[in-house]
Amino acid sequence: MGGGFPKLQNDIKSKVELNPFEAKHYDLLLNTLSLGIYPSFTKRAVDKIDFAKEESILDLGSGTGRFSCLFHRKTKIKTYTGIDLSEIMIRQARKKCRNYPDAKFIQGNIREKLPFNENFTKAFISFVLHGFIQKDREKIAENAYSALKDNGEFIILDYAEKNIENAPFYIKFLIRKLECPLAEEFMKMDLKKMLKEIGFREFKEYFFLDKYVRLEVAIK
Repeated sequence: MGGGFPKLQNDIKSKVELNPFEAKHYDLLLNTLSLGIYPSFTKRAVDKIDFAKEESILDLGSGTGRFSCLFHRKTKIKTYTGIDLSEIMIRQARKKCRNYPDAKFIQGNIREKLPFNENFTKAFISFVLHGFIQKDREKIAENAYSALKDNGEFIILDYAEKNIENAPFYIKFLIRKLECPLAEEFMKMDLKKMLKEIGFREFKEYFFLDKYVRLEVAIK
């Protein structure tokens, strides 16, 4: 695993783990920093996902439950399990999704081995994977692979493979000042190569926001 990928130092600071203030006001911060684009963008991204009549979904880094609500409005869900490290976010998600009795939120670390074996038709992760060093990205993707049934889909919404040297100033500011140092490195890596090495065999992808964001669908 990991051949050909850039090596990172473990002391590079990630912004995936939020402080209490950021966790409590996460949705507001995202909406504000994106100048109001984020809510409509997330809906457009979810519209690209092919949903079956009944789905079982694992949400890795489920945050405040924003995507859980979008999924439930889109299709009938048999089971939904969201995992997040933040207790504050878990509480928000449970409140936000209180009308969806099948939605279960668990506090946990998605880098550690998860107790799922071919339980889900879809595994989803949104703007989380870029915030980890490479070996942890691989662990997360392996968790998704193990949790998925045959032909299940690992859906990754995150920054696309892109060189930002010639990007507009606001893109450089976002990636180099507001994001963690791992984000730009993530945009240089071959995501499909990593997923193929884990065992995913087919891919679909969709691009947004001048191709700086990608929805990658990897099929087991």
